[in-house]
Amino acid sequence: MNVRPRLAGVRRPWQSSHALLLIPIVLIVVITMVDQLVPADIHLGPLLVIAPAITVSFAGAWSTGLIGLLTVGAQAYIGWHFGVLFSRNVLVQLLALAVLSALTVFYCVIRERRRRQLAQVRMVAEAAQHVLLWPLPEQIGSMRIACLYLAAEAEAQIGGDLYAATPTDNGVRVMIGDVRGKGLSAIGEAALLIGAFREAAHHHTTLPALATALEQSVARNLPDLVPEEETGERFATVMLAEIPDDGHVTRILSCGHPPPLLLSQGSAVTVPVHPAPPLGIHGPAPGDYTVDVLSFEPGDTLLLYTDGVVEARDAEGTFYPLAGRAVRWAGSSPEKLLHHIRRDLLDHVGGRLDDDAALIALCRTPSPHRAHRHGVHIAGVGHHGGPDTH
Repeated sequence: MNVRPRLAGVRRPWQSSHALLLIPIVLIVVITMVDQLVPADIHLGPLLVIAPAITVSFAGAWSTGLIGLLTVGAQAYIGWHFGVLFSRNVLVQLLALAVLSALTVFYCVIRERRRRQLAQVRMVAEAAQHVLLWPLPEQIGSMRIACLYLAAEAEAQIGGDLYAATPTDNGVRVMIGDVRGKGLSAIGEAALLIGAFREAAHHHTTLPALATALEQSVARNLPDLVPEEETGERFATVMLAEIPDDGHVTRILSCGHPPPLLLSQGSAVTVPVHPAPPLGIHGPAPGDYTVDVLSFEPGDTLLLYTDGVVEARDAEGTFYPLAGRAVRWAGSSPEKLLHHIRRDLLDHVGGRLDDDAALIALCRTPSPHRAHRHGVHIAGVGHHGGPDTH
């Protein structure tokens, strides 16, 4: 991550304000000249207060202080020109301008300090996102992958939603999940699950065994991350997917997570799943999990998402219709699909989400010799349900 350009960006507003400084300077000059031309009983000097008042909206402390100094100087010149520089009225006006200018400079100092702090927070959030949510490669084996993360907290880059993908000896394994809670408070639990998945995905041959390993990791480590008053109230929903290199099937296992969408040309099918309880509830054994198997042909796109997407509401309280909207772009690449969904989702909610949202789009690359399509076949098998569990 290149830090220097981001720190330099903090100074860009100050640099771009140089041209705008002409506005208060010209205003000071005009008020000073006109005040000398109008009748003696009309005093325009008090209008000089406008100059520092508008400068503070776009300039930094030094520029605002300079305008304030010019304002006091202009008021002093007007008083000297009329021979009343040391009169009570002019002295009070000079004092008032000086105090106002000092206050505006103080405000600028506080604002610039908070702006720098905000820039640092953003850099930390982006660094944390890079560490926890590693950018997924665009291609893993025969799979094209794209991901999207939208944090509910405006200045956060990450929160309680998570995703990860890793190649294995037999294909690709993908995880998407949602930790109870949102924003920065859920990062610890998200990091725990991502780390556990990245390691366990290579050591367990079946999805139920992988889910059991994740459950054990959560049960072992979650109490250290959760405040005592929330013990027993933290859990995570997870969807695991396994896409073998050979064959045209995909295996999925849901731990209380929303079912994925299977997109093909002109259709969007919600894949029925047999969900187990979320991780962190009561620790089911491998035999308690059900693996759902579906036909995943070349050219199809499997869309995994968190509930922050489908539970997003518009101003009238209507949930976002993901399936109805995604079918419009069913033939698009994963990148274009998520681009369209992101724009449409933010339009639906008016620009800001109430909960974190994450999506992963997986597209099996068409092979030169495409096999005959048998349609979407969906089945559920348990841990001991036959060869589809391996």
